[in-house]
Amino acid sequence: MKEKKGIVYLIPTPIGNMDDLSKRVIDTLKLVDVIFCEDTRSTNILLNYLDIKKKLISSHKFNELSNKEKLLEYLGNNFNIGIVSDRGTPGISDPGYILTKIAIDAGYDIIAIPGPTAFVPALITSGIISQPFLFYGFLNSKSSQRKKELEQLKYERSTLIFYEAPHRLQETINDMKNILGNSREISISREITKKYEETVRGTLSDILGKLKEVKGEFVLVVSGNNENDDVEDISIEDHINMYINNGESIMSAIKMVAKERNMKKNEVYSIYQSMKGNDK
Repeated sequence: MKEKKGIVYLIPTPIGNMDDLSKRVIDTLKLVDVIFCEDTRSTNILLNYLDIKKKLISSHKFNELSNKEKLLEYLGNNFNIGIVSDRGTPGISDPGYILTKIAIDAGYDIIAIPGPTAFVPALITSGIISQPFLFYGFLNSKSSQRKKELEQLKYERSTLIFYEAPHRLQETINDMKNILGNSREISISREITKKYEETVRGTLSDILGKLKEVKGEFVLVVSGNNENDDVEDISIEDHINMYINNGESIMSAIKMVAKERNMKKNEVYSIYQSMKGNDK
């Protein structure tokens, strides 16, 4: 007989509309013995709504790693563990990845319950091509770092998806205009599944004027770089130097250039070395 082992369940919760609770989510919340949650107060509200009582352990971005021993102790005692974030799917711009990786490395099974996450409805209602896409999550809150990240994404051909807070929205859109260009298509969705859900579409140059309110939680869907000649217009050396000047190491820059040009890293490295040699 196979030895019984605890299982980790990744449990998504509604991002606004409680009707998005699935029967499977409810059944799983009843099944697990302990829940590691981003905020015990928020999870208690949900459990009280469902008339479920469980032991809760606070597990947020500042203490998730320190919960390692607790997690492994419960699993070692054959407890089933739930991981829950405040809203949406744990691990998607929310805590959950670290505990999941700890459990995987220790040989325990992980079961993810499908459910709400904000970026999927924002993407498929954006009117912007949905494949391929790159989900980036939150850009850095510091302007200098945010601009650096956008520079790294400038030549990405996939549709780009970001989360953003209302107080940073205007600064982020302005940085995108300056770095990605005014003409990029963008769709902004806010308050997804809630009463005041809204999606506006346009270009980076005109989108802010279309928003009724800059309140709530935002998902930004931005078209990728479809100007086929942009990368080819600069040399490989200049392309690499562009990233080095933005603070990347040589090897990191070479890796990004190889990806953007659909080349092998060693091929880009060889060309770069030969070009540097010719500069001497």
